[in-house]
Amino acid sequence: MEAQSFLLDTNILIGLEDNHEVENPYANFQRLVSEYNCKLYVHEASKEDIAKDSDSKRKRITTSKMNKYQILRGMQGLSNEELSKSFGKIKTQNDLIDCKLLHSLNQGTVDFLVTEDRGIRRRAERCDSKLSQRVLFVGDAVGLLIQNYEPTKVPLLKVKEIKANQINIDDPIFDSLQERYLEFKDWWQEKCVRQHRYCWVVFDGKVIAGLIVRKDEKADEADVETEVKKIMKICTFKVSSKYRGIKLGELLLKQVLWFSHSNEYELAYLTTFDDQPELIELLEFYGFENSGEKNNELIFARSFSQSKLILNKKIPIFEQMRKNYPRLPVDNDMPGFVVPIKEKYHDTLFPDLQPPPPDDLFTIFGEPVPQKAGNTIRKVYLCRAPLNPDPSGSILFFYKSRPSQALTVLGIFESAVMADSLQNLLRLTGGHSVYSMEELEEWNATLKKPVKVINFLLVTYLERSIPLDKMKEISIRPPQSITKLGQGQLSKLMNAINLD
Repeated sequence: MEAQSFLLDTNILIGLEDNHEVENPYANFQRLVSEYNCKLYVHEASKEDIAKDSDSKRKRITTSKMNKYQILRGMQGLSNEELSKSFGKIKTQNDLIDCKLLHSLNQGTVDFLVTEDRGIRRRAERCDSKLSQRVLFVGDAVGLLIQNYEPTKVPLLKVKEIKANQINIDDPIFDSLQERYLEFKDWWQEKCVRQHRYCWVVFDGKVIAGLIVRKDEKADEADVETEVKKIMKICTFKVSSKYRGIKLGELLLKQVLWFSHSNEYELAYLTTFDDQPELIELLEFYGFENSGEKNNELIFARSFSQSKLILNKKIPIFEQMRKNYPRLPVDNDMPGFVVPIKEKYHDTLFPDLQPPPPDDLFTIFGEPVPQKAGNTIRKVYLCRAPLNPDPSGSILFFYKSRPSQALTVLGIFESAVMADSLQNLLRLTGGHSVYSMEELEEWNATLKKPVKVINFLLVTYLERSIPLDKMKEISIRPPQSITKLGQGQLSKLMNAINLD
């Protein structure tokens, strides 16, 4: 297979080449790319932009660093009108460059575009959701390379709840916080330790890979204007730079969302600087909205309703699902499907349902690191089923085949697309697949036998799986392929699983 290729946005180039200590995600990305002979490109539009720099010395230095990379040429005669029609309005030179990068990506001349610019991701999403999945933050690119080239078993990463006094303030995860907030140690001692605040933590041995610190607030204490009574403030949301790319942020956010719903919080919020594009995009995807600023930090808040959710016919179902996650607005007209999955793939895709392994770690670059999480929210299912579980937002029940023969997992369908080669399969599974390149190769995707890539959200594991005899009572036979539920079967299943 041809080596994977990456187009670097200028902000990534600066992160890799600027005259400062390289951050872990950039260093890991560069090392993985080098080790597995991946191709790196810089677009000619970026080079043209740097050539306009009025600072001759800076221009000379930056250009010399760009010359280390292959230059990707754009299509000749491509007009601004054509670009804006595909990728949105072009108001500035930077907009034009962004559109040219996306055009080259859309042409298939490279596999992925690596950027820290959320604006490019939004442009790609407006064009095509499949294209946006190939626009990666540097942490996502690291995770993708690890998953593709370094096959290991996917363990269950645990989120532990402890109190602040049990945490070592000298842990490396706090280094950047102490640099940014000069009085961080005093705040930690007075606010977190003395007030016995709860924390959700993912440990790598004795070192913290990621954590959240939370506190309960009243309306008059909160940094957002609200009249609700039960509020959770996320005081700290932090993933160590060493562990970016293995979806720990999504794992921790899942804890916030499930806990808030289960404990009937009405609002959850946090503050963050605008230089955290991965966190901001993750928050917005699951319904957090920018609610203002405080001390140059953006405030993101999300409401949690305990009343019945009513589907709005004017808004796409999937959009309503993700913004209300983990709650489901379900009505009698909503389509539902049963999705069969072999036991070995079931255990890989849903490792939470497996007994905890003796060791939650694997080794990368000679150091133990938690692997990319298999228990995140957004997931990928592969099959060759002729039926699509359309439309986006449909309910999915995953059926674990022999010997179990039971419905075990509830999900929400996002999208489906066909992959006709290993290269396309790697592109389309992006950073959400839990399968290694060797496992993807086994699918032998070709033009005559393409593989269907189904993106979905994990909603919940069924507390009591629905065995085959119970399924037969609802007239559901053991499925050999994706099967649509008949009229009335979805409501019967939803009653049977008894979601709160």
